[in-house]
Amino acid sequence: MGILHSVADTSAGADASPAARAAAAGRRPDLGAGASPAADGPAVEITHLRKTYGSLVAVDDVSFSVAEGEIFGILGPNGAGKTTTVECAIGLRPPDSGTIRLLGLDPQADRDRVHEIVGVQLQESAFPAKLRVGEILEEYRSFYRRPADVTELVDALGLAGKRRDYYRSLSGGQRQRLSVVLALIGGPKIAVLDEMTTGLDPQARRDAWELIEKVRDRGVAIVLVTHFMEEAERLCDRVALIDSGHLVALDTPAGLTARARGGKRMRFVPSGPFDDRLLTGLTEVAAVQHDGRHVVVTGTGELVNAVILALHAAGITARDVQLDASTLEDAFVRLTGTRLHQNGDQP
Repeated sequence: MGILHSVADTSAGADASPAARAAAAGRRPDLGAGASPAADGPAVEITHLRKTYGSLVAVDDVSFSVAEGEIFGILGPNGAGKTTTVECAIGLRPPDSGTIRLLGLDPQADRDRVHEIVGVQLQESAFPAKLRVGEILEEYRSFYRRPADVTELVDALGLAGKRRDYYRSLSGGQRQRLSVVLALIGGPKIAVLDEMTTGLDPQARRDAWELIEKVRDRGVAIVLVTHFMEEAERLCDRVALIDSGHLVALDTPAGLTARARGGKRMRFVPSGPFDDRLLTGLTEVAAVQHDGRHVVVTGTGELVNAVILALHAAGITARDVQLDASTLEDAFVRLTGTRLHQNGDQP
């Protein structure tokens, strides 16, 4: 997707969530002269978004909102419509129908003002091979009236020693980190990051996560498109699951993984044989299964305590007890029947 990192550049070529904490702190965006943000509205609001390419429906009736100071994740397999959704959201593509508002502004009608408040990192980028990293940073910094601290950004993403290097000499991971810096260099009120840690090594990925958390804590609304489950579970306040252009589910990561479990599950090795009816008679137990030496019990409520106490009363000890640890991957498979790393052709 060309050279775009920030929308400004198109004209030149459970407990209180972090979102709730930002709202409680009274942080409001400074949009610059002439802007008219919506009072008390969400930072991002998308309603009934639809986008087609000929006969292909890429996005169909997708709606969600993102609060200031919230990290909102969009998850889905390749070709699910994630990138098309964010490209419409930032004004790169006009939607066929639906409404989009960024701090109350229409990304199509209010393009110039949107450029001032939105930073974007898309999946692919390119710069002239003989431009130095420092030159690129200075050029992007000049686009904004109140840019962010460039030194802080490049230090956080491990590019401090690369300012004099030519763009052509950067590795794929370093180019990706530069993309993230350029998305944040304008001090945006809304940041859209599309697969921001693809190609990064584990340590660089964690450094990027720490930076994004700091940016969020300043009240920035962040839309994070990813297929890394650990990333979504670590960073996101809420997650939208998208498959085949449809919004399948929207919840907190914990809420989605709870759906994947369909209840609680425990595994253990009993110290001796016992009649299954010892457990199936408990109100907390839904089913008892045997898997080799292990017994697998599913149910609800205080399942573990009820099972262990019932076994103890019968003279049986539960050994090697393991609790189910469902993930967002499990949730997506359960809700869609599709694995997140399955390839597809859809935009």
